[in-house]
Amino acid sequence: MSADTILVVDRDERRREQLVAVIEFLGQGKVLSTDPGVFSGLVAPDRLKAVFLSDRADVDALQRWAGGAPLFLISERGDVPPGVLGRLDFPLRYHALVTALHRADVFGENHRPDNSEPQARLSRVFVGKHAGVRQVRRLIDQVADSDANVIILGESGTGKEVIARSLHYLSSRRDRPFVPVNCGAIPAELLESELFGHEKGAFTGALTTRQGRFEMAEGGTLFLDEIGDMPINMQVKLLRVLQERSFERVGSNRSIAANVRVIAATHRNLEQAITDGQFREDLYYRLNVFPIDVPPLRERREDIPLLVSELVARLEREQRGSVRLTQAALASLMNYPWPGNVRELANLMERLVIMHPGGVVDYHDLPAKFQTDASLVEQDMPMPAPAEAPPEQVVSHGPMALPEEGLDLKEYLADLELKLIHQALDDADGVVAHAAQRLKMRRTTLVEKMRKYGISRGE
Repeated sequence: MSADTILVVDRDERRREQLVAVIEFLGQGKVLSTDPGVFSGLVAPDRLKAVFLSDRADVDALQRWAGGAPLFLISERGDVPPGVLGRLDFPLRYHALVTALHRADVFGENHRPDNSEPQARLSRVFVGKHAGVRQVRRLIDQVADSDANVIILGESGTGKEVIARSLHYLSSRRDRPFVPVNCGAIPAELLESELFGHEKGAFTGALTTRQGRFEMAEGGTLFLDEIGDMPINMQVKLLRVLQERSFERVGSNRSIAANVRVIAATHRNLEQAITDGQFREDLYYRLNVFPIDVPPLRERREDIPLLVSELVARLEREQRGSVRLTQAALASLMNYPWPGNVRELANLMERLVIMHPGGVVDYHDLPAKFQTDASLVEQDMPMPAPAEAPPEQVVSHGPMALPEEGLDLKEYLADLELKLIHQALDDADGVVAHAAQRLKMRRTTLVEKMRKYGISRGE
Protein backbone atom coordinates (compact mmCIF):
# COMPACT_ATOMS: atom_id res chain seq x y z
CA MET A 1 0.00 0.00 0.00
CA SER A 2 1.57 3.30 -1.11
CA ALA A 3 1.82 6.49 0.94
CA ASP A 4 -0.45 8.91 -0.94
CA THR A 5 -2.05 11.20 1.66
CA ILE A 6 -0.89 14.57 3.00
CA LEU A 7 -2.32 15.66 6.35
CA VAL A 8 -2.56 19.31 7.46
CA VAL A 9 -3.11 19.79 11.22
CA ASP A 10 -3.71 23.47 12.07
CA ARG A 11 -6.17 25.29 14.33
CA ASP A 12 -6.10 28.33 11.98
CA GLU A 13 -8.89 27.34 9.57
CA ARG A 14 -8.09 30.00 6.94
CA ARG A 15 -4.41 29.13 6.80
CA ARG A 16 -5.28 25.43 6.76
CA GLU A 17 -7.62 25.85 3.79
CA GLN A 18 -5.02 27.89 1.94
CA LEU A 19 -2.35 25.24 2.36
CA VAL A 20 -4.73 22.44 1.35
CA ALA A 21 -5.81 24.35 -1.79
CA VAL A 22 -2.25 24.97 -2.92
CA ILE A 23 -1.13 21.36 -2.34
CA GLU A 24 -4.15 20.08 -4.27
CA PHE A 25 -3.36 22.52 -7.07
CA LEU A 26 0.18 21.13 -7.27
CA GLY A 27 -1.27 17.62 -7.71
CA GLN A 28 0.66 16.07 -4.84
CA GLY A 29 -1.98 13.51 -3.88
CA LYS A 30 -4.92 13.34 -1.51
CA VAL A 31 -4.98 16.11 1.13
CA LEU A 32 -6.82 15.99 4.47
CA SER A 33 -7.01 18.69 7.16
CA THR A 34 -8.13 18.85 10.76
CA ASP A 35 -7.77 20.64 14.07
CA PRO A 36 -5.00 19.55 16.47
CA GLY A 37 -5.83 16.58 18.65
CA VAL A 38 -8.33 14.90 16.31
CA PHE A 39 -6.06 13.52 13.61
CA SER A 40 -5.78 9.86 14.59
CA GLY A 41 -8.97 8.59 12.94
CA LEU A 42 -8.65 10.32 9.57
CA VAL A 43 -6.19 8.05 7.79
CA ALA A 44 -4.05 4.97 8.38
CA PRO A 45 -0.52 6.04 9.38
CA ASP A 46 1.08 3.94 6.64
CA ARG A 47 -0.79 6.00 4.01
CA LEU A 48 0.83 9.26 5.13
CA LYS A 49 3.10 10.89 2.58
CA ALA A 50 3.68 13.99 4.77
CA VAL A 51 2.20 15.81 7.77
CA PHE A 52 2.12 19.60 8.22
CA LEU A 53 1.57 20.55 11.86
CA SER A 54 1.10 24.02 13.37
CA ASP A 55 1.46 23.34 17.09
CA ARG A 56 4.88 22.34 18.43
CA ALA A 57 3.17 20.85 21.51
CA ASP A 58 1.53 18.17 19.33
CA VAL A 59 4.79 16.90 17.82
CA ASP A 60 5.34 14.04 20.28
CA ALA A 61 1.75 12.79 20.06
CA LEU A 62 1.73 12.92 16.28
CA GLN A 63 5.07 11.14 16.03
CA ARG A 64 3.79 8.33 18.26
CA TRP A 65 0.72 7.95 16.07
CA ALA A 66 2.24 8.51 12.61
CA GLY A 67 5.42 6.55 13.20
CA GLY A 68 8.06 7.47 10.61
CA ALA A 69 5.92 9.76 8.43
CA PRO A 70 7.73 12.96 7.29
CA LEU A 71 6.68 15.79 9.61
CA PHE A 72 6.91 19.57 8.99
CA LEU A 73 6.07 22.48 11.30
CA ILE A 74 4.10 25.38 9.84
CA SER A 75 4.15 28.99 11.04
CA GLU A 76 6.86 28.28 13.59
CA ARG A 77 10.09 30.10 14.34
CA GLY A 78 13.19 28.83 16.07
CA ASP A 79 14.88 25.44 15.99
CA VAL A 80 13.22 22.41 14.45
CA PRO A 81 12.74 19.72 17.13
CA PRO A 82 14.18 16.19 16.69
CA GLY A 83 12.21 13.99 14.33
CA VAL A 84 10.79 16.95 12.36
CA LEU A 85 11.97 17.11 8.77
CA GLY A 86 11.61 20.87 8.31
CA ARG A 87 9.60 24.04 8.74
CA LEU A 88 7.21 25.91 6.43
CA ASP A 89 6.79 29.61 7.10
CA PHE A 90 3.91 31.90 6.18
CA PRO A 91 3.22 33.78 3.99
CA LEU A 92 3.48 30.66 1.90
CA ARG A 93 6.13 30.61 -0.84
CA TYR A 94 6.05 28.30 -3.85
CA HIS A 95 9.73 27.36 -3.68
CA ALA A 96 9.58 26.51 0.04
CA LEU A 97 6.46 24.35 -0.33
CA VAL A 98 7.80 22.45 -3.33
CA THR A 99 11.07 21.85 -1.47
CA ALA A 100 9.20 20.48 1.56
CA LEU A 101 7.08 18.13 -0.59
CA HIS A 102 10.17 16.97 -2.45
CA ARG A 103 11.98 16.25 0.83
CA ALA A 104 8.96 14.20 1.91
CA ASP A 105 9.17 12.18 -1.31
CA VAL A 106 12.89 11.58 -0.83
CA PHE A 107 12.33 10.57 2.79
CA GLY A 108 9.71 8.04 1.69
CA GLU A 109 11.89 6.63 -1.08
CA ASN A 110 14.89 6.22 1.20
CA HIS A 111 12.81 4.30 3.73
CA ARG A 112 11.14 2.09 1.13
CA PRO A 113 13.16 -0.98 0.05
CA ASP A 114 13.92 -1.43 -3.65
CA ASN A 115 12.51 -4.88 -4.39
CA SER A 116 12.65 -4.63 -8.17
CA GLU A 117 14.37 -7.34 -10.16
CA PRO A 118 17.94 -6.68 -11.36
CA GLN A 119 16.70 -6.72 -14.96
CA ALA A 120 14.12 -4.02 -14.20
CA ARG A 121 16.73 -1.90 -12.42
CA LEU A 122 19.11 -2.29 -15.37
CA SER A 123 16.45 -1.34 -17.94
CA ARG A 124 15.87 1.98 -16.14
CA VAL A 125 19.40 3.17 -16.91
CA PHE A 126 19.10 3.66 -20.68
CA VAL A 127 15.92 5.72 -20.65
CA GLY A 128 14.42 8.04 -23.23
CA LYS A 129 11.65 8.55 -25.79
CA HIS A 130 13.86 9.72 -28.67
CA ALA A 131 13.57 7.55 -31.80
CA GLY A 132 17.28 6.73 -31.69
CA VAL A 133 17.04 5.53 -28.09
CA ARG A 134 13.98 3.40 -28.87
CA GLN A 135 15.93 1.88 -31.77
CA VAL A 136 18.86 1.07 -29.45
CA ARG A 137 16.51 -0.72 -27.04
CA ARG A 138 14.98 -2.71 -29.92
CA LEU A 139 18.44 -3.75 -31.14
CA ILE A 140 19.45 -4.81 -27.62
CA ASP A 141 16.37 -7.03 -27.39
CA GLN A 142 17.07 -8.56 -30.81
CA VAL A 143 20.74 -9.43 -30.37
CA ALA A 144 21.16 -9.90 -26.60
CA ASP A 145 20.48 -13.64 -26.47
CA SER A 146 22.84 -14.59 -29.28
CA ASP A 147 26.60 -14.99 -29.55
CA ALA A 148 26.97 -12.56 -32.44
CA ASN A 149 29.78 -10.02 -32.18
CA VAL A 150 28.45 -6.52 -31.53
CA ILE A 151 30.12 -3.16 -32.08
CA ILE A 152 28.68 -0.11 -30.29
CA LEU A 153 29.34 3.23 -31.98
CA GLY A 154 28.90 6.58 -30.28
CA GLU A 155 30.57 9.59 -28.71
CA SER A 156 32.32 9.40 -25.35
CA GLY A 157 29.87 9.46 -22.47
CA THR A 158 26.81 8.24 -24.39
CA GLY A 159 26.48 5.01 -22.37
CA LYS A 160 28.23 2.42 -24.53
CA GLU A 161 29.32 0.33 -21.54
CA VAL A 162 25.77 0.46 -20.16
CA ILE A 163 24.56 -1.09 -23.43
CA ALA A 164 27.31 -3.72 -23.32
CA ARG A 165 26.36 -4.71 -19.77
CA SER A 166 22.70 -4.86 -20.80
CA LEU A 167 23.59 -7.20 -23.67
CA HIS A 168 25.50 -9.43 -21.27
CA TYR A 169 22.83 -9.53 -18.59
CA LEU A 170 20.02 -10.26 -21.06
CA SER A 171 21.99 -13.12 -22.64
CA SER A 172 22.36 -16.75 -21.62
CA ARG A 173 25.87 -15.82 -20.39
CA ARG A 174 24.53 -13.62 -17.57
CA ASP A 175 25.79 -15.99 -14.86
CA ARG A 176 29.35 -15.88 -16.21
CA PRO A 177 31.81 -12.94 -15.97
CA PHE A 178 31.50 -9.60 -17.75
CA VAL A 179 35.08 -8.38 -18.25
CA PRO A 180 35.69 -4.83 -19.56
CA VAL A 181 38.99 -3.70 -21.10
CA ASN A 182 39.76 -0.12 -22.15
CA CYS A 183 42.09 -0.62 -25.10
CA GLY A 184 43.10 3.03 -25.13
CA ALA A 185 44.14 3.12 -21.47
CA ILE A 186 46.66 0.24 -21.59
CA PRO A 187 50.16 0.83 -23.07
CA ALA A 188 50.64 -0.97 -26.39
CA GLU A 189 53.52 -3.10 -25.06
CA LEU A 190 51.33 -4.41 -22.22
CA LEU A 191 48.06 -4.92 -24.08
CA GLU A 192 48.91 -8.42 -25.40
CA SER A 193 49.71 -9.67 -21.91
CA GLU A 194 46.59 -7.95 -20.57
CA LEU A 195 44.34 -9.71 -23.07
CA PHE A 196 45.98 -13.14 -23.36
CA GLY A 197 48.01 -13.48 -20.15
CA HIS A 198 51.63 -14.60 -19.88
CA GLU A 199 53.80 -17.41 -18.54
CA LYS A 200 56.34 -16.97 -15.78
CA GLY A 201 59.59 -15.63 -17.24
CA ALA A 202 58.03 -14.69 -20.58
CA PHE A 203 59.59 -11.23 -20.30
CA THR A 204 61.43 -9.11 -17.76
CA GLY A 205 59.17 -8.61 -14.78
CA ALA A 206 56.97 -11.66 -15.48
CA LEU A 207 57.60 -13.19 -12.05
CA THR A 208 54.49 -15.39 -12.07
CA THR A 209 52.07 -16.91 -14.57
CA ARG A 210 49.10 -14.60 -15.13
CA GLN A 211 45.69 -15.06 -16.68
CA GLY A 212 44.58 -12.61 -19.35
CA ARG A 213 41.16 -11.02 -19.81
CA PHE A 214 40.08 -13.68 -22.32
CA GLU A 215 40.57 -16.39 -19.70
CA MET A 216 38.86 -14.30 -17.02
CA ALA A 217 35.84 -13.90 -19.32
CA GLU A 218 35.57 -17.62 -20.14
CA GLY A 219 31.92 -18.48 -20.75
CA GLY A 220 30.95 -14.84 -20.44
CA THR A 221 31.45 -11.54 -22.25
CA LEU A 222 34.60 -9.56 -23.03
CA PHE A 223 33.95 -5.86 -23.61
CA LEU A 224 36.68 -4.18 -25.66
CA ASP A 225 36.08 -0.47 -25.10
CA GLU A 226 37.74 2.10 -27.41
CA ILE A 227 38.87 -0.61 -29.79
CA GLY A 228 39.68 2.11 -32.32
CA ASP A 229 42.75 2.91 -30.19
CA MET A 230 44.14 -0.66 -30.40
CA PRO A 231 47.56 -0.85 -32.14
CA ILE A 232 47.65 -2.49 -35.58
CA ASN A 233 49.84 -5.41 -34.45
CA MET A 234 47.33 -6.26 -31.70
CA GLN A 235 44.46 -6.02 -34.18
CA VAL A 236 46.04 -8.90 -36.13
CA LYS A 237 46.21 -11.09 -33.00
CA LEU A 238 42.66 -10.24 -31.98
CA LEU A 239 41.40 -11.14 -35.45
CA ARG A 240 43.04 -14.56 -35.15
CA VAL A 241 41.32 -15.20 -31.82
CA LEU A 242 37.94 -14.22 -33.25
CA GLN A 243 38.47 -16.54 -36.23
CA GLU A 244 39.93 -19.57 -34.46
CA ARG A 245 38.34 -19.16 -31.01
CA SER A 246 41.68 -19.91 -29.33
CA PHE A 247 44.79 -18.05 -28.17
CA GLU A 248 48.17 -18.56 -26.50
CA ARG A 249 49.58 -16.81 -23.48
CA VAL A 250 52.67 -14.71 -24.04
CA GLY A 251 55.67 -17.07 -23.72
CA SER A 252 53.63 -20.23 -24.37
CA ASN A 253 52.83 -22.32 -27.44
CA ARG A 254 49.83 -24.08 -25.88
CA SER A 255 46.48 -23.10 -27.36
CA ILE A 256 43.66 -22.24 -24.98
CA ALA A 257 40.05 -22.44 -26.20
CA ALA A 258 38.11 -19.19 -25.91
CA ASN A 259 34.38 -19.51 -25.31
CA VAL A 260 33.87 -15.76 -25.08
CA ARG A 261 31.43 -13.35 -26.65
CA VAL A 262 33.16 -10.16 -27.80
CA ILE A 263 31.43 -6.78 -27.67
CA ALA A 264 33.47 -3.82 -28.91
CA ALA A 265 32.88 -0.08 -28.69
CA THR A 266 34.49 3.06 -30.04
CA HIS A 267 33.90 6.78 -30.45
CA ARG A 268 36.04 6.83 -33.61
CA ASN A 269 34.90 6.61 -37.23
CA LEU A 270 36.37 3.19 -38.04
CA GLU A 271 35.67 3.45 -41.78
CA GLN A 272 37.77 6.62 -41.88
CA ALA A 273 40.41 4.88 -39.73
CA ILE A 274 40.53 2.08 -42.33
CA THR A 275 41.09 4.65 -45.08
CA ASP A 276 43.86 6.23 -42.99
CA GLY A 277 45.52 2.83 -42.45
CA GLN A 278 44.91 2.88 -38.69
CA PHE A 279 42.40 0.02 -38.48
CA ARG A 280 42.25 -3.33 -40.24
CA GLU A 281 39.33 -3.74 -42.60
CA ASP A 282 39.07 -7.51 -42.00
CA LEU A 283 38.84 -6.97 -38.23
CA TYR A 284 36.21 -4.28 -38.76
CA TYR A 285 33.96 -6.65 -40.71
CA ARG A 286 34.56 -9.42 -38.19
CA LEU A 287 33.39 -7.14 -35.37
CA ASN A 288 30.69 -5.34 -37.34
CA VAL A 289 28.27 -8.28 -37.37
CA PHE A 290 25.68 -6.28 -35.45
CA PRO A 291 26.33 -2.53 -35.09
CA ILE A 292 24.47 -0.35 -32.58
CA ASP A 293 24.65 3.44 -33.04
CA VAL A 294 24.07 5.51 -29.88
CA PRO A 295 22.80 9.07 -30.44
CA PRO A 296 24.55 11.90 -28.57
CA LEU A 297 22.60 13.70 -25.86
CA ARG A 298 22.38 16.96 -27.84
CA GLU A 299 20.26 15.11 -30.43
CA ARG A 300 17.77 13.88 -27.83
CA ARG A 301 17.32 16.88 -25.55
CA GLU A 302 13.70 15.91 -24.92
CA ASP A 303 15.02 12.94 -22.90
CA ILE A 304 16.90 15.15 -20.41
CA PRO A 305 14.01 15.40 -17.88
CA LEU A 306 13.68 11.59 -17.91
CA LEU A 307 17.43 11.15 -17.53
CA VAL A 308 17.55 13.65 -14.66
CA SER A 309 14.72 11.81 -12.92
CA GLU A 310 16.46 8.44 -13.32
CA LEU A 311 19.86 9.77 -12.23
CA VAL A 312 18.32 11.32 -9.10
CA ALA A 313 16.43 8.09 -8.37
CA ARG A 314 19.70 6.16 -8.64
CA LEU A 315 21.42 8.55 -6.22
CA GLU A 316 18.49 8.13 -3.83
CA ARG A 317 18.65 4.32 -4.04
CA GLU A 318 22.36 4.53 -3.24
CA GLN A 319 21.47 6.86 -0.32
CA ARG A 320 23.82 9.54 -1.66
CA GLY A 321 21.23 12.30 -1.51
CA SER A 322 18.61 13.91 -3.73
CA VAL A 323 17.59 17.15 -5.43
CA ARG A 324 14.69 18.42 -7.48
CA LEU A 325 15.08 20.73 -10.48
CA THR A 326 12.63 23.51 -11.28
CA GLN A 327 11.17 23.83 -14.78
CA ALA A 328 13.51 26.77 -15.41
CA ALA A 329 16.57 24.70 -14.47
CA LEU A 330 15.46 21.76 -16.63
CA ALA A 331 14.76 24.05 -19.58
CA SER A 332 18.23 25.55 -19.21
CA LEU A 333 19.83 22.08 -19.24
CA MET A 334 17.87 21.23 -22.38
CA ASN A 335 19.49 24.23 -24.10
CA TYR A 336 23.04 23.13 -23.19
CA PRO A 337 25.02 21.27 -25.95
CA TRP A 338 26.35 18.46 -23.66
CA PRO A 339 29.78 17.71 -25.18
CA GLY A 340 30.27 15.11 -22.44
CA ASN A 341 26.85 13.54 -23.07
CA VAL A 342 25.12 11.45 -20.37
CA ARG A 343 28.33 11.10 -18.36
CA GLU A 344 28.52 14.89 -18.07
CA LEU A 345 24.86 15.04 -17.00
CA ALA A 346 25.43 12.33 -14.38
CA ASN A 347 28.43 14.23 -13.00
CA LEU A 348 26.35 17.42 -12.82
CA MET A 349 23.53 15.71 -10.89
CA GLU A 350 26.03 14.26 -8.41
CA ARG A 351 27.51 17.74 -7.94
CA LEU A 352 24.07 19.28 -7.38
CA VAL A 353 23.21 16.62 -4.80
CA ILE A 354 26.34 17.58 -2.86
CA MET A 355 25.74 21.33 -3.18
CA HIS A 356 21.96 21.29 -2.50
CA PRO A 357 21.21 18.14 -0.44
CA GLY A 358 17.48 17.47 -0.37
CA GLY A 359 16.76 20.86 -1.93
CA VAL A 360 15.26 22.33 -5.08
CA VAL A 361 17.68 23.62 -7.73
CA ASP A 362 16.56 26.66 -9.69
CA TYR A 363 18.17 28.33 -12.72
CA HIS A 364 20.61 30.47 -10.71
CA ASP A 365 21.66 27.44 -8.62
CA LEU A 366 23.14 25.76 -11.68
CA PRO A 367 26.88 26.16 -12.39
CA ALA A 368 27.44 29.18 -14.66
CA LYS A 369 28.08 27.28 -17.89
CA PHE A 370 24.73 25.49 -17.59
CA GLN A 371 22.81 28.79 -17.25
CA THR A 372 21.88 29.09 -20.92
CA ASP A 373 18.91 31.50 -20.98
CA ALA A 374 18.15 33.96 -18.16
CA SER A 375 14.59 34.48 -19.47
CA LEU A 376 13.74 31.01 -18.12
CA VAL A 377 13.96 32.18 -14.50
CA GLU A 378 10.84 31.82 -12.35
CA GLN A 379 10.70 34.30 -9.47
CA ASP A 380 9.98 32.86 -6.03
CA MET A 381 7.18 35.25 -5.11
CA PRO A 382 4.81 34.79 -2.17
CA MET A 383 1.97 32.48 -3.22
CA PRO A 384 -1.49 33.86 -2.38
CA ALA A 385 -4.42 31.61 -1.66
CA PRO A 386 -6.00 30.49 -4.95
CA ALA A 387 -9.40 31.92 -3.97
CA GLU A 388 -7.83 35.33 -3.37
CA ALA A 389 -5.48 35.49 -6.35
CA PRO A 390 -5.70 39.01 -7.84
CA PRO A 391 -6.29 39.28 -11.57
CA GLU A 392 -3.21 39.94 -13.69
CA GLN A 393 -2.86 43.58 -14.73
CA VAL A 394 -4.15 44.21 -18.26
CA VAL A 395 -2.55 47.12 -20.07
CA SER A 396 -4.39 48.75 -22.94
CA HIS A 397 -2.20 50.09 -25.73
CA GLY A 398 -4.87 52.30 -27.30
CA PRO A 399 -7.51 54.77 -26.19
CA MET A 400 -10.88 53.36 -25.28
CA ALA A 401 -14.05 55.27 -24.61
CA LEU A 402 -16.42 54.07 -21.92
CA PRO A 403 -19.82 53.26 -23.53
CA GLU A 404 -22.66 55.58 -22.57
CA GLU A 405 -24.65 52.67 -21.13
CA GLY A 406 -21.61 51.65 -19.06
CA LEU A 407 -20.15 48.13 -18.82
CA ASP A 408 -19.51 45.33 -16.37
CA LEU A 409 -15.79 45.94 -15.74
CA LYS A 410 -15.22 42.57 -14.11
CA GLU A 411 -16.83 40.70 -17.01
CA TYR A 412 -15.01 42.84 -19.57
CA LEU A 413 -11.60 42.24 -18.00
CA ALA A 414 -12.27 38.51 -17.67
CA ASP A 415 -13.24 38.29 -21.34
CA LEU A 416 -10.11 40.26 -22.35
CA GLU A 417 -7.91 38.08 -20.17
CA LEU A 418 -9.40 34.92 -21.70
CA LYS A 419 -8.77 36.18 -25.24
CA LEU A 420 -5.17 37.12 -24.43
CA ILE A 421 -4.50 33.71 -22.86
CA HIS A 422 -5.87 31.97 -25.98
CA GLN A 423 -3.73 34.21 -28.20
CA ALA A 424 -0.59 33.52 -26.14
CA LEU A 425 -1.21 29.76 -26.24
CA ASP A 426 -1.77 29.90 -30.00
CA ASP A 427 1.44 31.88 -30.50
CA ALA A 428 3.33 29.35 -28.33
CA ASP A 429 1.85 26.29 -30.10
CA GLY A 430 0.20 25.25 -26.87
CA VAL A 431 3.42 25.26 -24.79
CA VAL A 432 2.27 26.70 -21.45
CA ALA A 433 5.74 27.81 -20.31
CA HIS A 434 6.27 29.83 -23.50
CA ALA A 435 2.78 31.32 -23.30
CA ALA A 436 3.48 32.39 -19.71
CA GLN A 437 6.61 34.20 -20.90
CA ARG A 438 4.53 36.02 -23.52
CA LEU A 439 2.12 37.13 -20.81
CA LYS A 440 4.93 38.09 -18.37
CA MET A 441 3.58 35.81 -15.65
CA ARG A 442 4.69 32.69 -13.84
CA ARG A 443 3.81 29.38 -15.46
CA THR A 444 1.96 28.24 -12.34
CA THR A 445 -0.18 31.40 -12.44
CA LEU A 446 -1.11 30.73 -16.06
CA VAL A 447 -1.99 27.09 -15.30
CA GLU A 448 -4.26 28.31 -12.49
CA LYS A 449 -6.00 30.77 -14.84
CA MET A 450 -6.41 28.05 -17.46
CA ARG A 451 -8.18 25.94 -14.86
CA LYS A 452 -10.35 28.89 -13.93
CA TYR A 453 -11.49 29.36 -17.54
CA GLY A 454 -11.68 25.65 -18.35
CA ILE A 455 -8.88 25.79 -20.95
CA SER A 456 -7.22 22.43 -21.55
CA ARG A 457 -3.67 22.10 -22.83
CA GLY A 458 -4.92 20.26 -25.90
CA GLU A 459 -7.05 23.19 -27.10
